[in-house]
Amino acid sequence: MKKWLLASAATTLLAAGAVQAEDAKIGVILGFTGPIESLTPSMGASAELALTEVNDSGKFLEGVTLSPVRADSTCIDSAAATAAAERLVTTDGVVAIMGADCSGVTGAVLSNVAVPNGVPMISPSATSPALSNAEDNGLFFRTSPSDARQGEVLASILSERDVSSVAVTYTNNDYGKGFADSFAAAFEAEGGEITLSAPHEDGKGDYSAEIGALASAGGDVLVVLGYSDQGGKGMIQAALDTGAFDTFAMGDGMYSDALVADLGADIEGSFGSVPWAEGEGTEAFTKLATDAGINAESSYTRESYDAAALIALAMMKGGEASSAAVAANVLDVANAPGEPILPGELGKAMEILAEGGDVDYVGATNVELVGEGEAAGTYRYYEIKDGDFSTVSFK
Repeated sequence: MKKWLLASAATTLLAAGAVQAEDAKIGVILGFTGPIESLTPSMGASAELALTEVNDSGKFLEGVTLSPVRADSTCIDSAAATAAAERLVTTDGVVAIMGADCSGVTGAVLSNVAVPNGVPMISPSATSPALSNAEDNGLFFRTSPSDARQGEVLASILSERDVSSVAVTYTNNDYGKGFADSFAAAFEAEGGEITLSAPHEDGKGDYSAEIGALASAGGDVLVVLGYSDQGGKGMIQAALDTGAFDTFAMGDGMYSDALVADLGADIEGSFGSVPWAEGEGTEAFTKLATDAGINAESSYTRESYDAAALIALAMMKGGEASSAAVAANVLDVANAPGEPILPGELGKAMEILAEGGDVDYVGATNVELVGEGEAAGTYRYYEIKDGDFSTVSFK
């Protein structure tokens, strides 16, 4: 990605992008089925919460209402995700996309749909390092940090816990491979040993063979870089059933209430990392979401709210509900200088922008977009205690 192409891309989009209309549609494409289906309802609801807040403020572009349109990315089926995104653009006429979620399908939607049609995307959860260098024509942004950083964070957590030898299992896709590579580089740089790093496929009923190979290789901890609703959980269950491992270090895809509800008592003392934030903005979002009946503590809810908010703010900054306005103004509204804006203050932001002022969207995750339009980001280091997630620190 080359954000220095933003200006020329925006100029092209002004000619080709969607024009202002009374009903500006925003695509919300997430894996409502598949290996993270327990997470996406709260993610989608959080994004829609931001759009509702903008509409209810009465301060958005005159006569324009933001309308979310949902589509299923499946998380893992790139062909299905591409078809779903095509429908969003060609049939529903969305001017921007909040999503996708998993890295592989996000890359497919970006290259096959977003770039050819000039539609900007802001993903709340696609974390593969490969997306940092994707050819995006200035159309791709994300509110979660790259796994190039999370690999370092997870390696540092293991070092803090004096774990020097691990086996690694990762889901066999862009997310899993990228995460496993960044983790291996960081862990070995700190003097750690990886006895075996092996992929697993999602959707299998039996993972005993995969666990058998990892158990033979040895290691004090099994690092699980997978998905909580499918392969990652299956690998943990197989390890527990065979007694191969009893402590697990987990990446962000494993953080879910469903996993703890099913296995919490059996994985006591396990730990991991997940993009997270703390501070006034996070607290403000938690109250908003909770009042709306949304599980604010689920994964990527904060990032989803922020992604949708940035789309609306960029439109307001550009003066029209168009693809071009979003692409050209996301970085401006996300970063300083400007009036800091927290969740619940989107109406205030609209007023400032209408008067020609600047905003610095802090949001629920202390938003700061750097480099190629990515989040700088912080991580929550958690441990499973008494059958639930317990915060150890933030990194």
